[in-house]
Amino acid sequence: MEYRRFGKTEKHLSAITLGGMRFKQGWDKPKDEIPAATQKHCNQIVDLAIKNGINHFETAYGYGKSEMALGITLNDELKVDRSSYYLMTKGNPQNASDARKRIEEQLKTLKTDFFDFYGWHGMNTPELVNSTCKTGGPIEELLKMKEEGIIKHVGFSTHGHLETIEEAIHTNLFEFVNLHYYYFYQRNLAAIQLAEKKDMGIFIISPNDKGGQLYKAPDKIKNAIPHATPIQWNARFCLNTPNVHTLSFGMTEAAHFEEMRGIFQNQPDITAEFDKQSKIKLDNMLHDDPYAYFDGYDIENKDSDIDLPWLLHWRKLWKCYDLLDYAKYRYKELKTPNHWVPGVFATSENLDRFDFSKIPNHIPLREMLNELHVALYRAPNPTQKFDAKNISLVKNG
Repeated sequence: MEYRRFGKTEKHLSAITLGGMRFKQGWDKPKDEIPAATQKHCNQIVDLAIKNGINHFETAYGYGKSEMALGITLNDELKVDRSSYYLMTKGNPQNASDARKRIEEQLKTLKTDFFDFYGWHGMNTPELVNSTCKTGGPIEELLKMKEEGIIKHVGFSTHGHLETIEEAIHTNLFEFVNLHYYYFYQRNLAAIQLAEKKDMGIFIISPNDKGGQLYKAPDKIKNAIPHATPIQWNARFCLNTPNVHTLSFGMTEAAHFEEMRGIFQNQPDITAEFDKQSKIKLDNMLHDDPYAYFDGYDIENKDSDIDLPWLLHWRKLWKCYDLLDYAKYRYKELKTPNHWVPGVFATSENLDRFDFSKIPNHIPLREMLNELHVALYRAPNPTQKFDAKNISLVKNG
């Protein structure tokens, strides 16, 4: 295991954090009733994590039974010395009063007197940045609890766009940030670089699942990385990014820890060369689709709810890397629009509200989005097929 200074917090965290989202039956309701299978699973995974050098555990108020199970495991079942590990939890209280009540509840649930790290959970929109960071708001209350020693370090987690992340960092209220950044989603590199200038801790969210469901990567990706698993390769890609400190792994079985150990090689120079060769192969796959370069970030469409950059990103992963199942998984989250996964489906009705006049003439965007919706959401009509040359639907026969 490697340990890294988590920015200005001066805490040295294991490069791999145990994420607490995936304990057995952990999302069943009610959240305050812990089945024996859930508790046993939590005990086993935490014990394996400690034996493998992990010293950082991450959970959240919104992770179902996770906080309660983890509190029992650490304090009652395994009786782990509180000074031997760091604990991060999160919550999204909407005002100062709620923040105080929520923290008090979480302290009891996790059976601790303080949190090493507390993150405001889901800083995903400019509106949330403004409402939470305003004078008298919940962040101010979290900082008061820091002065009281209840919270050691205050940060935020985000699934938001780059501009929102940068806005939150620029408030100078936070010591760490949890964000998305992987080989298959590098958009947030600028936020990492900004956080580096402010000496913030950088925590990478879900590199194995949100990073492309790499535990079931397609053969096209596996064949480009013959010397390692996609999870191991992507982890090194992330950890080789300056100022990235720890990656959250939601491990659920012993084999996951064995794979984790393979991230840290005894022959780093040889591994680095192999990793470089694999990156060249993966980079070259972007040439497999003539429109992969078009990301839509410069296209403003105030009258449409379509989140064009996300749609084009998922399309690129499908076309260039065979990550169709992952693209389907992410696309179908749009069925319940919210600030965690913004945007709407590329249906005909929604496309009719999109202003295509700003799209370069050589980009057949409507056809691309039509095809995307069919591939990711609707089963294709058996009387139709895709014409790969012009990206349009054509009738059989």
